[in-house]
Amino acid sequence: MRYKSQSVAYWYFALALILFGLQIVFGLLSATKYLGPDPFLNIMPFDVTKTVHTNLLIVWLLTGFMGATYWMVVDESRTELYSVKLAYIQLGLWAIMGVTAIIGYFFRYGTGNKFLEQPLPHKLVIVIVMLMFLYNVGMTIKRSGRFTTTEGVLLLGLGSSAVLYIPALFHYENYIVSIYYRWWTIHLWVEGVWEMIQASFLAYLLIRLSGADREVMEKWLYVIVGLVFIAGILGTAHHYYWIGVPGYWLPIGGFFSALEPLALMGMAMYAYSAMRRSGLNHPNTLALHWTLGSAVFGLFGAGLLGLAHTFPDINKWTHGTLITAMHGHAAFFGAYAMIVMAMISYAMPSMTRDSPEKGSTVGYWAFWLQISGMFGMTLSFATAGIGQVYLERVMGIGYLDVQLKIQVHFLMLIACASLFSIGVGLFIYDFFRHAPRVGIVANDTGSRALGATAVSSGRAS
Repeated sequence: MRYKSQSVAYWYFALALILFGLQIVFGLLSATKYLGPDPFLNIMPFDVTKTVHTNLLIVWLLTGFMGATYWMVVDESRTELYSVKLAYIQLGLWAIMGVTAIIGYFFRYGTGNKFLEQPLPHKLVIVIVMLMFLYNVGMTIKRSGRFTTTEGVLLLGLGSSAVLYIPALFHYENYIVSIYYRWWTIHLWVEGVWEMIQASFLAYLLIRLSGADREVMEKWLYVIVGLVFIAGILGTAHHYYWIGVPGYWLPIGGFFSALEPLALMGMAMYAYSAMRRSGLNHPNTLALHWTLGSAVFGLFGAGLLGLAHTFPDINKWTHGTLITAMHGHAAFFGAYAMIVMAMISYAMPSMTRDSPEKGSTVGYWAFWLQISGMFGMTLSFATAGIGQVYLERVMGIGYLDVQLKIQVHFLMLIACASLFSIGVGLFIYDFFRHAPRVGIVANDTGSRALGATAVSSGRAS
């Protein structure tokens, strides 16, 4: 670590990975319920395990974003964090909120609004935590007197995420209005401002891992911001099929929602070609795997599979089926889970003791098992979803009868999910088997990468 306060990121990453592991447990439990019989039916029915699974996804990703931000902003600003104490208080409040919310779901204590099930007191804590977080990050940048485009896009993404959470604080009597505003939170998070967050982390990692020119990378960030505001906002309309809006919104929503990952893919392609041309061979190849993998798998899951089923003529058949799960799992994993693990892999040699700089054998196994497992899960959801659409929506067979007919695909799903779970377990093991550092390391990965890109870094504002 170039700065002692970067050690704060370790504890955010640690909490994120614990929650990630729990998410996988409840995901597997939810999948096995499709096969039956279910011995936990009266204790943990499907609606509870699925709620816990999806909410843990949101919480652990946001926790990872916070940790990655504290690592990156300190490094980019070249100064210590404004308040380490505030960062730890924030982490404590966030952990308490997350744990109590999850426990509450077992007792039906929630709003029932998918992804936004948190009761109002918990939502208010989320607002307080986000304000503390943004204040700490903002004051760190202000005190440093150095503000890069990468930091600017990151702050814009984080700040917009907080603003877009405001509609979730209100109760709407009309179900249609509730769903409308729900998508303006959820969609513009996952297919909008979160892509800014991913892009800023991607640019930060590519500059340091590939030797790519900072000025060019940051120009790509301007393109991404433009695509997010155009494609992200207009793409929200692909959720409008069932709520009676004018018909012209439907093709607009389907088309623009698939354009958002293209700039990320272009940036990764440029960085890879720049790395090949420069001959720079950064030692942390594991982090480079996760970084480039995030752009490629994100394009596959969010772009290709999104376009495959969100266009209105298709979505009228696939809406609410396992085809949605196909798209959702691949998109979340590629775009957001992988970029968090990329930041963790990049920081690990510096923030933990005795962690090999190029990544461990366990780390590479974790990468390939997760990639293979998620690809298999995506295919399983796809085949099950195609069968479901035809039998249920076209042939008119009842929902439960159809579930019995497609059970064989869930055997494949659970097999692939088990493979993925082993990869996640290896990643978590690889992280926790190394004790955290508390002091500054003079010759860490970040320092060497900074030296390798000193010329391009000097162009930052």
